[in-house]
Amino acid sequence: MRKALIFGNGLGMALNPDAFNLTRVMHDVWNLAHFLTPYDKRLISLTLGSEHAIPQNEQQLDVLHQAVTACKTLKRILSPDLHWLTEHGQRFPVAVAKYIHMVASRLHLTDADLPQPFITALADFIRNTNSHVATLNYDRLLYGEFIDRGILAGFDGNLLDGITNAGFNPSNLERRYGRTFGYYLHLHGSPLFYTDANAQIHKLQRHEISTFTANPSEHIVLTHVAHKRAVISASPILTVYWHYLHRALQEATQIVVVGYSGFDTHLNELIAMYGAYKHIRVIEWAGNHNHQLRLLQWQTAFKTTNIQLDLYANILDNRVW
Repeated sequence: MRKALIFGNGLGMALNPDAFNLTRVMHDVWNLAHFLTPYDKRLISLTLGSEHAIPQNEQQLDVLHQAVTACKTLKRILSPDLHWLTEHGQRFPVAVAKYIHMVASRLHLTDADLPQPFITALADFIRNTNSHVATLNYDRLLYGEFIDRGILAGFDGNLLDGITNAGFNPSNLERRYGRTFGYYLHLHGSPLFYTDANAQIHKLQRHEISTFTANPSEHIVLTHVAHKRAVISASPILTVYWHYLHRALQEATQIVVVGYSGFDTHLNELIAMYGAYKHIRVIEWAGNHNHQLRLLQWQTAFKTTNIQLDLYANILDNRVW
């Protein structure tokens, strides 16, 4: 009965579409007092094309990612006798990473909770099956509930994300001593992740994250879809999570996709690999979708006709997993 449950930002949008709207959060973070310096803002705005440009969405982050990548490449080839980067170029990747981390932090800190009937049904299912959970979000909606309910509880829980008090180690995800836990995979990272001075990846406690500080993390995938693979491959922890997503999909009797837009081609291709011989269930907001047309779109995305599409006026009304 072990399944692989993949959650997109539809959970937050179903709960509070204003608070979890990425464009709005990006705008709010940009206008936070005493966060980004005027110098940092000017660097980012000019890279986007004008003095007054403001990042608004993942598509607009395309040019920022390209500029950051170029700066990092030049920085890696510096020598005492050759300095390619100006002061602007050295500062730019830090400014962008700080901004992206704060956007993810604001989403994580949004004061909202999933309806009890929804999360209780989901939690009970995971306890009974140790099903895998993978999330594309930065919020605490599932993460906080799973900790509070003892589902994410280190090696003794039903789910494990591979991070202990000593930090992250891929070996932590290996099942030993008869354990049967499922995997909790932060596919697009988390604002809780940080790298210490010894290059060890750790995770903040929930109470340690705030709107006043931002860690310029390398472990958050907030960029144009064309560059998401590159960000994932540059992060050791995210690389491992995507490796284990393969294992989760392989083990699962069914793949369940919840509140996902279908726009991340790197995820679609992976689901398609296993969807060829596994049943896929898609749970999404009905909106103005025509069921048959939307089903055809999912069949095209996942390259299979073995798909059950459940459209809900509110996906949080689902109780059966």
